[in-house]
Amino acid sequence: MRFLPVIATAVFIADAHALVEPALPVWGLKERAEMEATGWIPGAILLTDAPVPDEPAHAAPEPLQVEQPKPEEIAGDLKPSSDIAEKFLPAYFAERPKTFLIDPQGLLSPADYRDRLSFLNYHASDSSIDLFVYVMGGDQEIPSDVREEEMIERFFSEGRPAAIVYYYLGAPQRSVVYLSPSITDSISAAEQHRALESSVMQAFEKIRPAEQIEKFLVQMSIRIYWMERMLAGGSVVSDAPMHAVSAVAVQSAAKSAKLLHLQELAFKFAAPAGMVLGTIVLVVGFSRWLRLGARYRFPDFEVEPRLGGAHAAGVGAVISFASAAVPPASQRDQVPDYLRRA
Repeated sequence: MRFLPVIATAVFIADAHALVEPALPVWGLKERAEMEATGWIPGAILLTDAPVPDEPAHAAPEPLQVEQPKPEEIAGDLKPSSDIAEKFLPAYFAERPKTFLIDPQGLLSPADYRDRLSFLNYHASDSSIDLFVYVMGGDQEIPSDVREEEMIERFFSEGRPAAIVYYYLGAPQRSVVYLSPSITDSISAAEQHRALESSVMQAFEKIRPAEQIEKFLVQMSIRIYWMERMLAGGSVVSDAPMHAVSAVAVQSAAKSAKLLHLQELAFKFAAPAGMVLGTIVLVVGFSRWLRLGARYRFPDFEVEPRLGGAHAAGVGAVISFASAAVPPASQRDQVPDYLRRA
């Protein structure tokens, strides 16, 4: 115990010496004089602004010349317009369309355009209400000088009833639906809203714009079928002369829309399922008929005599065949077996 203070003092002294930093190295007068005599001192280039010996000279960079904006460019709006180009307006709004799918800008690929047009043609052949679809870009706007309701009044007042859809490719929620004047008074605004809402919800089940418009048109075709039933049954009359229902605020799909979607799937797969089931029934029935009509013929074999006699009391011969799966008539070789009692 008498040595503890001494040890503690030694440790404290050692720590005190450890905190002292060593001095930086310095040039000796003789060594510095020898280095200066050779014309080179290590590190001198880094500590001065003198040029590096034997380094090639570089020309100073020229200032970048930037053309100043013109006054008319500063005053004008440089943001590109999202309106539909003027050259496409006649194809959209100059006359009643001759086809059910209007896409003068070629936003759909040729294959998708043919498929969608084929579907609309089929719809027209199976429905009393035609479906016209105007395809526009998802970020495009109809010019303000175009009056959609006036155009529909002018082009769709005569002829078959029609539902007209302005569809924005890639943005189904912006779609707008109009009805021709002949059926507007018989289809309420609420029904038009439900038709558009359910079609938009079906479109959002897909990601690709081409698949979205396909789902949209299928659902809209189904909703038009219900509109036909409302026309036949004399539904509630709407007060407004023309309704344009927007689907900007998309809500949850109605239960009826889900039921109609299930019916669509059932109709789609009913025919293939029926054909497969019918084929299975035919195969099973034909197989059973073959088995019921099968006839087996057993061959006649001469029994080898035993103990010099053709037969004996209480003793019989056993005829065995090689395979139980092959009909006896097809087997000609008898398998030897021993006599046994009956």
